[in-house]
Amino acid sequence: MIVMTPQAGESEIQAVVARLETTGVHVVVMPGELTTAIGAIGDPEGVADLGLEGLPGVDRVVPISRPYKLASSELSHHEPSSFDIGGRTVGGGATFCLIAGPCTVESADQTLAVARAVAAAGASMLRGGAFKPRTSPFAFKGLGVPALEILAQAREETGLPIVTELLDAQHADAIAQYADVVQIGARNMQNYALLEVAGRLGKPVLLKRGLSSSLDELLQAADYVLKEGNEAVILCERGIRTFETATRFTLDLGAIPWLKLHTHLPVIVDPSHAAGDRRLVGPLSRAAAAVGADGLIVEVHEDPEHALCDGPQALQASHFAAFAAEVAAHARLVGMQLA
Repeated sequence: MIVMTPQAGESEIQAVVARLETTGVHVVVMPGELTTAIGAIGDPEGVADLGLEGLPGVDRVVPISRPYKLASSELSHHEPSSFDIGGRTVGGGATFCLIAGPCTVESADQTLAVARAVAAAGASMLRGGAFKPRTSPFAFKGLGVPALEILAQAREETGLPIVTELLDAQHADAIAQYADVVQIGARNMQNYALLEVAGRLGKPVLLKRGLSSSLDELLQAADYVLKEGNEAVILCERGIRTFETATRFTLDLGAIPWLKLHTHLPVIVDPSHAAGDRRLVGPLSRAAAAVGADGLIVEVHEDPEHALCDGPQALQASHFAAFAAEVAAHARLVGMQLA
């Protein structure tokens, strides 16, 4: 990272950028209130050989020590990133984002009923699957584009921005047309070609941690999106595989404060997939809020017992208002309000 002096002008900044580009590194210019920093991602030895310290306007050159670069808090001067999605602020430390909705869109009636319930209870966004990755090839894999059309109808009625998963690059145009936030699921966290496609769609990306992925790997995956010029990335802890079988996955609550220390990106939690049991979703959600998560993404269904996908972990729509109130109370303990 090249830190410019407070007096550095645009011509001096561009001179540094031009010098860096001769080495083929990825260059990011980050204007600040007092000074401008320039990130150079790529060959550290090649950058060191440029002798940038001698250029006009350069204050110092600071090596970034971590394997993830663009996602690192070192690159952002430790300021948390925030961005607007349909009038809702995600990140920044002051607002708590509550994303809720069905695991998968089954019908217009089902989706609209859930959308109305979660909107009335203060949800920030509506989640809903159109293309679903399923462990069994015989399980319901979503309605596809008709589901996206239903989600758009729900957005029009409730005003809630839509979060839906990009499963395959061939669906990218349809997802970009309908979604407000593009979700990358846990099984695709290290599908690097798909991450690059998502980064180029011009939509915020919600990136879930892989089932067996380290936090370093999660942040390097985020770099794949960020390097496409897309700065709106939301990280999601959704439980990892451990020796424990009592829950569907093990929710790594320690990941939230660790990520908040080491990255500037917003961090949310998916307690539904971690628990696999709706009775555990409330306690895990309150815990996530209490340790400083920027939000939650939870599954909600009108009739979970007959859901086509992940019914046992879905909250009942009729109980969602009470759930949201409890979560909001815990978020306020750390100074956050529902977005």
